[in-house]
Amino acid sequence: MSRFNISLYVAFKFLLIATTTINAAHTSLPEKPNFIFVMTDDQGYAPIGAHGHPWIRTPNLDRMHGDSIRFDRFMVGSTCAPSRAGLMAGDYSIRNGVTHTIYERERLRLEAITLPEILKKAGYLNGYFGKWHLGDEDPYQPENRGFDESFIHGAGGIGQKFPGSCADVPGNTYFDPVFRHNGKFVKTKGYCTDVLFKATLGWIKSVKDKKQPFFAYLSPNAPHSPFIAPPEYQKYYEDLGFGSKPAGFYGMIEHIDMNIGVLMDKLEEWKLLESTVVIFTSDNGMTRGGSGLIGFEGQPQVELGRKQDGSVMMSYNAGMKGLKGTAHEGGVRVPFFVKWKGQINRGETREQVASYLDVLPTLADLAGSPIPLRQKFKGRSLVPLLFDANSEWEERYLFEHVTRWPHKANPDDYKWQKYSVRSHRFRLVEDALYDMKNDPGQNKDVSTQFPEIAKRMKDAYEKFWNEARPLMVNEDVPLAELRPYHFNYFKQEKAEGIPLWQEPVITMPSSYVPTTYPEKLPEKKKRRLRK
Repeated sequence: MSRFNISLYVAFKFLLIATTTINAAHTSLPEKPNFIFVMTDDQGYAPIGAHGHPWIRTPNLDRMHGDSIRFDRFMVGSTCAPSRAGLMAGDYSIRNGVTHTIYERERLRLEAITLPEILKKAGYLNGYFGKWHLGDEDPYQPENRGFDESFIHGAGGIGQKFPGSCADVPGNTYFDPVFRHNGKFVKTKGYCTDVLFKATLGWIKSVKDKKQPFFAYLSPNAPHSPFIAPPEYQKYYEDLGFGSKPAGFYGMIEHIDMNIGVLMDKLEEWKLLESTVVIFTSDNGMTRGGSGLIGFEGQPQVELGRKQDGSVMMSYNAGMKGLKGTAHEGGVRVPFFVKWKGQINRGETREQVASYLDVLPTLADLAGSPIPLRQKFKGRSLVPLLFDANSEWEERYLFEHVTRWPHKANPDDYKWQKYSVRSHRFRLVEDALYDMKNDPGQNKDVSTQFPEIAKRMKDAYEKFWNEARPLMVNEDVPLAELRPYHFNYFKQEKAEGIPLWQEPVITMPSSYVPTTYPEKLPEKKKRRLRK
């Protein structure tokens, strides 16, 4: 029986996933494709040329958009750690203990079965590169959650630190950063995004000729704040009149785009494109601070700069309401491009509303990996839609809560605040109902026109919350007295020092333009904590 003839839920329930493969319907497909999953930080949907952005330069992402099946209504969480938790465990973050980005509430509960653990059952080698943000204490680190290779920074951003355990290496910066490589700190040379792409390519190069398929998860910290792009990218926008923050934000995105081009060139050179599924996405809606938009709703637009011909460069959010940290469409809608050369059609759009919860069952489906019965997932496989735009897609509700209530607050006091429910046509945001088909900008509340729909969505949300509330396991966890990355960094520095990272040898394509650096790199104030 083909997977296309049964729902993924039923397949799991009767353990058919362990014995059924998509090859039954598509015999020419690789039995176990490689996966490269690229997720940028705070970019959101709008700043890509192919999404209608009027002036950003993203030729490589535009090309990938044209070469991919793109899910144009793809929903994630409204902030960083919740999205990553939902993606990693195939269930809502609120059901896995992740209800914030700090305060120990960013830690993915240890009982959760992760995507790499599932892929490992199918023989995959797994590597993680960049921003982890699911717990800085050792049991929560990627090397203990199913990844064979780990090259990451701490906290939610390079150099960040907060009360409790969530903190990166003290004084870390975007230039020449320290990363934790398989549990050991190493000093790197160069700009953080370049380093992370090179680390990813180096690992792929080391495993590509092995008989095992691989899963590479590349999560750059860019374009997250602080908004510092490589100097030539930053200068381009500052010369056009942009302030330093938006110049850094848009410059970082264009620099990511350059590295996407390098990644694709190397995959083609290594003849991996036909056997590798490449996915590009972002972890939440576009950030407010760097995008130049005013307020979390992202309106009104503002002038950021002017081109040399005098034309005005306005901020752009693809006509959506909401930015990162909101439950509106613009807070949770992101790009989702799936490229698989020669195996799926190129240049096609899927309008079905999809979710970050669908990533785990989709990759498990393509890999033919069994999923343990105790794994409670909320997503569904996107594989049928990859091959047929008209595949049956049952209606469902997707839930969102921003969850960033204060430390030690009672979550129930925030139950009816900053939440949303999304169906294919409608989005309920607190008491307002929007017809997303006819009013994608969320300009008119139609709750009085469709009261029964609003009530059904609200009732479904209440049921969702009541089921999730006992699973918020990190709410009463006391803040750790030690920051693991600080403690371990100083311990290693004292015992053996911080060695220079041994960069992999990667021959760059002729089109590659190396990043240049100013004589004096930007520095953050360094407060050396007690060892």
